Amino acid sequence: MGRSAPWKHTMEGPDDMPAHIKSSMFGCTLTVPITNGQLNMGTWQGIWLCEHRDQATPRKVVVTLNGI
Repeated sequence: MGRSAPWKHTMEGPDDMPAHIKSSMFGCTLTVPITNGQLNMGTWQGIWLCEHRDQATPRKVVVTLNGI
């Protein structure tokens, strides 16, 4: 008793494990083509940054441009 399960995250908080599962399901990278200096997406497409934790934490967004 008193011992946590071996797969339970205890270092970052109780919401850490669900966040890892959601991130692995949805992915954490995105490739969007750019045509004539504009994002080449469909009419109803968008880019969303989702936080899957109970409390928001600071994040860095990295944009890499290839072929310019």
